[in-house]
Amino acid sequence: MTVRDITHLTAIHLFLNMIFHKGSMSNYLRPHSPGATVFFTVGLRAQDSDTLLREIHLLRSAVARTLRERPVTVNAWVVLPDHMHCIWTLPADDHDYSTRWRIIKSRFSRNLAKGPLRASDIKRQERGIWNRRFWEHHIRSKTDFNAHMEHCWMDPVRHGYVQRPEHWEFTSFAKLRKVSA
Repeated sequence: MTVRDITHLTAIHLFLNMIFHKGSMSNYLRPHSPGATVFFTVGLRAQDSDTLLREIHLLRSAVARTLRERPVTVNAWVVLPDHMHCIWTLPADDHDYSTRWRIIKSRFSRNLAKGPLRASDIKRQERGIWNRRFWEHHIRSKTDFNAHMEHCWMDPVRHGYVQRPEHWEFTSFAKLRKVSA
């Protein structure tokens, strides 16, 4: 049997496994690209919550402490009441953004009352505040980067929180306004 045959059989096995185990847990495979630039959406479980803004001091503290310990370049960040978007560029020798998010979410949640807990939350010692997963997209080009920067910039307007994006204070763009003023 050749390497090509084994590769083909492995692909068939994975496909059949996917078809016949629809009810099983998803297997998320994240790229491991050191130095990648990545867009994230991270949300609270309660989509109508204002916790991120109400407790912005806890979020800022959790982020600052974590990124001091595990630095990244923050290209953009916007915080809305129940979710946030950001673009990070990881260090050239590092691909581990999942650990950073786990630590940020944990540090933020520690100081809050627990949300409604499911059995899986109790098993994992979670507090029922965050969506378990986050969405990430590896930036592929300058055009892609610009589109995601625009998404961060315009999201408060899209959600109806402000008429103009420069009026939203919970964003990394606010620092740029102060510097240029």
